[in-house]
Amino acid sequence: MKMKHVANRRRSVSSRAFIALLALVLVIGCVAGGTVAWLVATSDTVTNTFTYGKINIDLTETTGTSYKIIPGTNIAKDPKVTVAADSEACWLFVKVEETGTFVADKVTYAIANGWTQGDGTEIPSNVYYREVSAEDAKTGVNYYVLAGNATYPNGVVTVSETLTKENIPTANPTLKITAYAVQQENIADAATAWSKIPQPTNP
Repeated sequence: MKMKHVANRRRSVSSRAFIALLALVLVIGCVAGGTVAWLVATSDTVTNTFTYGKINIDLTETTGTSYKIIPGTNIAKDPKVTVAADSEACWLFVKVEETGTFVADKVTYAIANGWTQGDGTEIPSNVYYREVSAEDAKTGVNYYVLAGNATYPNGVVTVSETLTKENIPTANPTLKITAYAVQQENIADAATAWSKIPQPTNP
């Protein structure tokens, strides 16, 4: 009986010791948990702003729109295409359309240097084009359409002094100029750029 009582006491002591140890572990765990600091970091904010690219052009003249043809008297005519500052690199075109008749070799004009004439297939032969670099488009740039001479450097229609009354056609000549610009980025050549321009359809 005494042996049994001793065994019970040992089990009781062992149980109390286990409970005490468990309590100590929990206390240690709570203390340790209360002192742990998580490592946390936050980055700086990066804000991305997107703007839309643009191309702005203008076609102007200072010499008016009506002219009188007189033998031997050259006519100042200075159509100028302006690519406005802060535009994108572009393909720039001018279409030169004649109606009536310019007297061959006697009432003439030429296109200014720097323009390339269309090949007559993918780009019509009365269309002239050039590339405008990103740098020039950013700062803004002007291009005259017609070639000039010493007297009229920004463009001239030359009238021969040998023009006679018999040479003059019944229909007065007119010259119509239209400018176009198409973005250069993602467009590899002038023909592809020209194909992007909506053209009026004849009724």
